[in-house]
Amino acid sequence: MPPNEPVSVNVRGMKCPWPVLRAARAMRGADAVLVEADDPMAPAELAALATAQGWAFEALSDHRFSLRRPG
Repeated sequence: MPPNEPVSVNVRGMKCPWPVLRAARAMRGADAVLVEADDPMAPAELAALATAQGWAFEALSDHRFSLRRPG
């Protein structure tokens, strides 16, 4: 997979902390992660994860979120 290609993480149906844990694992080897999550806590938790790692967070829709390494 090219380094700039986002890693997709589908965690629909999973409750926190699983969406954040799966996203954090995907972040280890990626420059960008696209998360699909339907837990109402997921946006705030994913935003906090991105902030803690120095990554950018963007809500693309109600259930799709982008996390990107800066640069």
